[in-house]
Amino acid sequence: MVVVPALLILGYALKRTPKIQNWIIIWILMFAGIIASVFQLGLSVNGVANGMIAAGSAITCHQFAKQSVRSNKKKKKLNEL
Repeated sequence: MVVVPALLILGYALKRTPKIQNWIIIWILMFAGIIASVFQLGLSVNGVANGMIAAGSAITCHQFAKQSVRSNKKKKKLNEL
């Protein structure tokens, strides 16, 4: 539970870094999630799996928020017409 918000913050910081391409951010988040989970749970299949799940959750939360905002902006534009 602690890893997901940390990965969201890391992803936000990486997104604002001009020299890091967008496609590599998900890989950085994946490895960071795995490392954080292995530190918390130990080097096991469970630790690695939880890291992958945390990275996937962080990416999904970001996309959910991004697409919700985009959808609201489109609705406002249609209402203005």
